[in-house]
Amino acid sequence: MAYEINGKTVETTANGYLVNTEDWNKEVAERIAVQEGIMELTPRHWDIINYLREEYFNNNQNQPNERTILKAMNDKWGKATSKDTYDLFPQMPSKQGGKIAGLPESRRKGGY
Repeated sequence: MAYEINGKTVETTANGYLVNTEDWNKEVAERIAVQEGIMELTPRHWDIINYLREEYFNNNQNQPNERTILKAMNDKWGKATSKDTYDLFPQMPSKQGGKIAGLPESRRKGGY
């Protein structure tokens, strides 16, 4: 699978994850989100996306699980629940959020 964005072909794996993390930008994220059924990325979506990218690129390719994401969003938003993060990324915040963030597919099992 591939996306055509601004005249550039962006390659993905069979599961829809970017082949090259350097191909990622805001437009790519928005296109992947639509493909995932998320029609608009709100500031809270971007909080999680940016957090996942920061963890991956600045923390030894760390891909946080659901509990760690929730803890980080509690720090950022005040009170956050698992429902809040799943409302944003219904197919699992760490996996679906990571896909939209342009990160490699996580092979980790479970959310907790």
